[in-house]
Amino acid sequence: MFIDRCSACKGIWFDKGEAESLSKKRIAEFIDTGDPAVGHKLDSLDMIPCPRYGETMKRFFDIDEKQLQYETCDEHGQFFDAGESTLWAESQYL
Repeated sequence: MFIDRCSACKGIWFDKGEAESLSKKRIAEFIDTGDPAVGHKLDSLDMIPCPRYGETMKRFFDIDEKQLQYETCDEHGQFFDAGESTLWAESQYL
Protein backbone atom coordinates (compact mmCIF):
# COMPACT_ATOMS: atom_id res chain seq x y z
CA MET A 1 0.00 0.00 0.00
CA PHE A 2 1.23 3.50 -0.86
CA ILE A 3 0.35 6.20 1.68
CA ASP A 4 -1.06 9.37 0.09
CA ARG A 5 -0.69 12.11 2.70
CA CYS A 6 -1.54 15.79 2.43
CA SER A 7 1.63 17.73 3.26
CA ALA A 8 -0.40 20.65 4.65
CA CYS A 9 -2.98 19.02 6.96
CA LYS A 10 -1.46 15.49 7.29
CA GLY A 11 -4.76 13.91 6.23
CA ILE A 12 -4.57 10.54 4.47
CA TRP A 13 -6.17 9.40 1.21
CA PHE A 14 -6.91 5.69 0.80
CA ASP A 15 -7.66 4.40 -2.67
CA LYS A 16 -10.76 2.22 -2.80
CA GLY A 17 -10.22 -0.89 -0.67
CA GLU A 18 -7.00 0.29 1.01
CA ALA A 19 -8.57 1.47 4.28
CA GLU A 20 -9.81 -2.04 4.94
CA SER A 21 -6.18 -3.16 5.23
CA LEU A 22 -5.91 -1.22 8.50
CA SER A 23 -6.72 -4.39 10.37
CA LYS A 24 -5.11 -3.26 13.58
CA LYS A 25 -5.16 0.00 15.49
CA ARG A 26 -1.34 -0.06 15.71
CA ILE A 27 -1.03 0.12 11.92
CA ALA A 28 -3.43 3.06 11.81
CA GLU A 29 -1.54 4.85 14.59
CA PHE A 30 1.75 4.29 12.76
CA ILE A 31 0.58 5.99 9.55
CA ASP A 32 -1.79 8.55 11.11
CA THR A 33 0.88 10.99 12.27
CA GLY A 34 -1.07 14.25 12.05
CA ASP A 35 -2.47 16.22 14.97
CA PRO A 36 -6.10 15.15 15.64
CA ALA A 37 -6.90 18.68 16.86
CA VAL A 38 -5.99 20.03 13.41
CA GLY A 39 -8.06 17.29 11.79
CA HIS A 40 -11.06 18.15 13.97
CA LYS A 41 -10.88 21.82 12.92
CA LEU A 42 -11.06 20.73 9.27
CA ASP A 43 -14.34 18.85 9.85
CA SER A 44 -16.25 22.06 9.18
CA LEU A 45 -15.01 22.29 5.58
CA ASP A 46 -17.57 21.42 2.90
CA MET A 47 -17.36 20.50 -0.76
CA ILE A 48 -14.12 18.47 -0.52
CA PRO A 49 -13.15 17.30 -4.02
CA CYS A 50 -12.04 13.74 -4.72
CA PRO A 51 -8.28 13.93 -5.36
CA ARG A 52 -8.59 11.35 -8.14
CA TYR A 53 -11.59 12.71 -10.04
CA GLY A 54 -12.46 16.16 -8.69
CA GLU A 55 -16.14 15.51 -7.90
CA THR A 56 -17.36 16.54 -4.44
CA MET A 57 -17.04 13.68 -1.97
CA LYS A 58 -19.75 12.61 0.47
CA ARG A 59 -19.27 13.23 4.17
CA PHE A 60 -19.69 10.13 6.31
CA PHE A 61 -20.65 10.31 9.99
CA ASP A 62 -20.11 7.24 12.16
CA ILE A 63 -23.13 6.69 14.43
CA ASP A 64 -21.15 4.74 17.02
CA GLU A 65 -17.99 6.88 17.01
CA LYS A 66 -19.34 10.44 17.30
CA GLN A 67 -15.95 12.09 16.71
CA LEU A 68 -15.47 10.26 13.42
CA GLN A 69 -16.46 11.91 10.18
CA TYR A 70 -14.62 11.50 6.92
CA GLU A 71 -15.09 12.06 3.22
CA THR A 72 -15.71 9.27 0.76
CA CYS A 73 -15.86 8.88 -3.00
CA ASP A 74 -17.86 5.80 -3.99
CA GLU A 75 -15.65 5.25 -7.02
CA HIS A 76 -12.17 6.11 -5.77
CA GLY A 77 -11.68 5.93 -1.99
CA GLN A 78 -11.73 7.74 1.34
CA PHE A 79 -10.06 10.78 2.87
CA PHE A 80 -9.39 10.90 6.60
CA ASP A 81 -8.31 14.10 8.34
CA ALA A 82 -5.50 13.75 10.88
CA GLY A 83 -6.55 11.35 13.64
CA GLU A 84 -9.55 9.97 11.78
CA SER A 85 -7.99 6.82 10.32
CA THR A 86 -7.05 5.70 13.85
CA LEU A 87 -10.64 6.29 15.02
CA TRP A 88 -11.93 4.46 11.95
CA ALA A 89 -9.69 1.45 12.63
CA GLU A 90 -10.87 1.36 16.25
CA SER A 91 -14.52 1.43 15.17
CA GLN A 92 -13.99 -1.39 12.66
CA TYR A 93 -12.03 -3.82 14.78
CA LEU A 94 -13.09 -3.41 18.40
